[in-house]
Amino acid sequence: MNMPLPVGITMGDAAGIGPEIVVKAYAQGLNAPCVVYGDAGALRRAAAQLGARLEVTEIAGIGHARPDAGRINVIACSHPLPPDLPAGQISALAGRGAYDYVCAAIDDAQAGRIRAIVTAPLNKKSMHEAGIDYPGHTEILAERSGTQDFAMMLANDELRVLLVTIHVALADVVARITPSAELTAMRLADRACRQMGIARPRVAVAGLNPHAGEGGKFGREDIDIIEPAIDAARAEGIDASGPWPGDTIFMRARRGEFDIVVAQYHDQGLIPVKYLGLDHGVNVTVGLPFVRTSVDHGTAFDIAGKGLADHASLVAAFDLALAMTP
Repeated sequence: MNMPLPVGITMGDAAGIGPEIVVKAYAQGLNAPCVVYGDAGALRRAAAQLGARLEVTEIAGIGHARPDAGRINVIACSHPLPPDLPAGQISALAGRGAYDYVCAAIDDAQAGRIRAIVTAPLNKKSMHEAGIDYPGHTEILAERSGTQDFAMMLANDELRVLLVTIHVALADVVARITPSAELTAMRLADRACRQMGIARPRVAVAGLNPHAGEGGKFGREDIDIIEPAIDAARAEGIDASGPWPGDTIFMRARRGEFDIVVAQYHDQGLIPVKYLGLDHGVNVTVGLPFVRTSVDHGTAFDIAGKGLADHASLVAAFDLALAMTP
């Protein structure tokens, strides 16, 4: 195959908007060769519905890809889905397929056969119906690649946010706020920014408690756990600061004072990013032995199959993957 390493795009849950946004991204034109891990039939049906003049070709592996303009090379890596799969509904078949697509892409990334992975959304309930119990993409990627230290980062044109804890109950967050977890998050934040071309990242750490604990009045985690971890990060040469109050740190980062914010738990970090809009948001799993980016939205079952989905986040994820793999 006389072409650069392609980017691997996973189609996501076929009952959601994954096939549609993949087709729209291809129709718009992508800035590098790519292959899709998904279901050829679902993509053909999406292309027909959208009136996209694209040829969908099912292939057995990367070596069979033909980088022709107007062609979607689809790697067959799961059981074919039925043509009457209902759009916008939980489906064990679609959940199984979405999981298989991700696993196949991970294996190819591990083997150096693709440049990066870009994922369309999967649906946790559909995976659960198929007997696959993961909270989301991040945990699948980490487990299958054997990655111990990893984190979720959300990025758009105005903010970059990396999480110390991800998919855990709020009641369990405090127990997971440890010096080791904090230091790992700061290291990963620094690493992610450097991969994005920032030579000297300014890493701001959000406090756990209101007003970052206000000197211990509202809890001592910020003083006893987060501050020492920041000191340790600075001793390693990371330009880390904080802990800063969570109610103002994102505003300051948006103004340009910081390059990335380390947030303590899921909603603390994701609400500010998603409030700014999902259209150009990108989810990055930091710490993997390969680059993985994703859309910053879900399967959108309410509009699946209607031709209404916006593919801007998928294109943004694709372009960021290229930027992180020069």
